Amino acid sequence: MPWYFRLLFVVLLLMFVVLQYRLWVGQGSMAEVYRLQQQIDSQKQQLAEMRERNTRLRAEVQSLKTGLEAVEARARSDLGMIKEGETFFQVIEPEPAVTEP
Repeated sequence: MPWYFRLLFVVLLLMFVVLQYRLWVGQGSMAEVYRLQQQIDSQKQQLAEMRERNTRLRAEVQSLKTGLEAVEARARSDLGMIKEGETFFQVIEPEPAVTEP
């Protein structure tokens, strides 16, 4: 077998090894594509959660703009307000007794 066939075989073998390395490990490799796909899936899930939250917030804003019930509920929960003629009861839980060793 002539020497140039051996040289050609070695060159082709080296090219094959380099291409396999890039396929599995290098930039644009299968591992990188899989990692990026996982990031995309995670971001899609976060986006869906944020869209759902935005929908709830829009509904709450609309309710606050149009209805007094939402404003009243907000005043009761956030500010501790009560209606005229209502009686306010505050329940205080007793602290547990501390036993000393």
